Amino acid sequence: MTDPTDPEGWVRLPTAYGYFEARVFISEGEEHLVLRHGTWPSDDVVLVRIHSECLTGDVLASRRCDCGPQLERALELLAAAPHGILIYLRGHEGRGIGLAAKLAAYRLQDQGMDTVDANLHLGLPVDARRYEEAAQILREMGMDRIHLLTNNPDKIEQLEQAGIVIEARIPLMVAAHEDSRGYLETKRTRLGHLLDHS
Repeated sequence: MTDPTDPEGWVRLPTAYGYFEARVFISEGEEHLVLRHGTWPSDDVVLVRIHSECLTGDVLASRRCDCGPQLERALELLAAAPHGILIYLRGHEGRGIGLAAKLAAYRLQDQGMDTVDANLHLGLPVDARRYEEAAQILREMGMDRIHLLTNNPDKIEQLEQAGIVIEARIPLMVAAHEDSRGYLETKRTRLGHLLDHS
């Protein structure tokens, strides 16, 4: 699963949030990025954020979703923790349906559908993301017990089914924006995300 060209792989990555080390893990042709903070190896239960790729939110600061603010807040929390891991899963764009399909779903949302109905109208799954690769990365790093930064109960369930023990769920709350409020409400009411936005 690791990059075969450099089995050690870790490189220093200073960021606006703190100092990390970065490494690529490759699975089925997809390059996933992992950042770690702190002293390694660690026998502590590590704080982990598993973040799904979102070009529009993470890179372009789109306010249609909460992905960019969640990534920023996660990096702040990981950098402040004694030991932290960010697993940035590629291939998860639009909850796994891809960038073009996500934009097609946006058009339907602009016509009044919510994010769930838009995906279904396009004949696509509501959420196609899978987290077995994240579990494999964690095991390869020697971790099978973690504290997880998430609001998504499906992510917890999939990781536990893959053999990762979630010793604690740490909420990852960010402020709602008028452009994202409906999206967040759909995540809460239809997808079961553990959100408490006013």
